Amino acid sequence: KTIKDAIEYNLLRMNLAKAYFFDMDGVLFDSMPRHAIAWEEVMKQHGLPFTAYDCYINEGRTGESVIREAFQKALGRDATQEEVKTIYAEKSAYYHQLLQTTTPTIPGVADVLQFVKEQGHQIWVVTGSGMRTLLDSLNEVFPSIFQQDQMITAFDVTQGKPHPEPYLKAWERSGLPKEQCLVIENAPLGVRSGKAAGLTVYAVNTGILKREDLLQAGADMVFDSMHELLQFLQQH
Repeated sequence: KTIKDAIEYNLLRMNLAKAYFFDMDGVLFDSMPRHAIAWEEVMKQHGLPFTAYDCYINEGRTGESVIREAFQKALGRDATQEEVKTIYAEKSAYYHQLLQTTTPTIPGVADVLQFVKEQGHQIWVVTGSGMRTLLDSLNEVFPSIFQQDQMITAFDVTQGKPHPEPYLKAWERSGLPKEQCLVIENAPLGVRSGKAAGLTVYAVNTGILKREDLLQAGADMVFDSMHELLQFLQQH
């Protein structure tokens, strides 16, 4: 496609969108820096090399998947179920220790959500998180935006991102054609998941990754901030 063709294609898909599928970490909440610290420290305690960049690149995977891949890379073997359980529990505990205050939201995302709501479109959360209090947390920070029946979490899938199952589940439950569903992501694995599901994916680079990481993963468009995304939505 030429640049003109790509722009026209995205404008067409933008005008058709009636359901928005939002990832959570790094899209709604600015939680990734704390996740990175927690993963890096706990992995190091278990002799597993793991950097902040590894955390961002792996964002979207289930915790179990992250741990198993780290074992394969560092030790050439799979983690036992007990190792997975122990490491994930330690990581979760450390992450919550870092939460001195409420996790800040990504700047500008509340305005994006409000704009989408005002248009009467569906708003979904599609996350690898397994927090059972997730809806309460979302409603506390984003009142009257999210609903229980429009959430796909770790409890709803057998395969996490980058597998397409999370976004396929959201699409199926939306009851809409794929061309009317738009994914908002910030991580390469999430982008790959959305694209593998046959959906249009807009990436917002809210972390330490390069734009190329998101483009190479297949993002249809990459924005540098939620404010830039909102401006695009308002104009189209």
